[in-house]
Amino acid sequence: MRFVIVLLFVIFQSNAQVALDTVPNSRYFEDQFYLGLSYNFILNHPEGSNQRNLSYGLQGGIIKDIPLNRKGTKAIGIGAGLALNSYYSNLVADISGDDITYSINDDITRSKLETHLLEFPLEFRWRNSTAEEYKFWRIYGGIKAAYILGARSKYDLDDVNEGFNNTDLTKFQYGLTLSFGYNTFNLHAYYALTELFNGNALVNGETLQYRPLRIGLIFYIL
Repeated sequence: MRFVIVLLFVIFQSNAQVALDTVPNSRYFEDQFYLGLSYNFILNHPEGSNQRNLSYGLQGGIIKDIPLNRKGTKAIGIGAGLALNSYYSNLVADISGDDITYSINDDITRSKLETHLLEFPLEFRWRNSTAEEYKFWRIYGGIKAAYILGARSKYDLDDVNEGFNNTDLTKFQYGLTLSFGYNTFNLHAYYALTELFNGNALVNGETLQYRPLRIGLIFYIL
């Protein structure tokens, strides 16, 4: 709720600034679709745990551009999108009835946690673009809030293949974002400020404190 209030405040303040700065034919918008591909690092592993295979992330959505000055080089971006993130490791999640248990198994063939999220990026945008120039340098930094729509844990061990909907995750998540680049191709990073699991997930008596770090490419499309 606090995030929604802050978001509305930013929108109203930005629109007020735009109204003050408006000059006929000088203002333009960078309304954009975005697509991203990332490698997902897992920070804060418990003892004996490590990443395996290729942990990847996909994201896509649209961002509304709100210019803050006459030149359009500074703006606020507010958007919404969807994301899929997978995390492979030797951490095995299993379920019995309503109880989810966790263990570390180095003999596991594959163990994956997959999340599906509804995301809400909020960016402060700097770029050296003009109303006529569509190839430009950009630096976009901000915060991204997300709500986990669903999460699934799965593992393969010998002839056993198990999967289930995992409810031990923190539903509302947020983190810092930074995008930097030229034209369509840009480097992108996301650092989570919330832990992936809620306090119910334990392994060897230790609370799981996984925190994602995602680094990859993001493509902005007008």
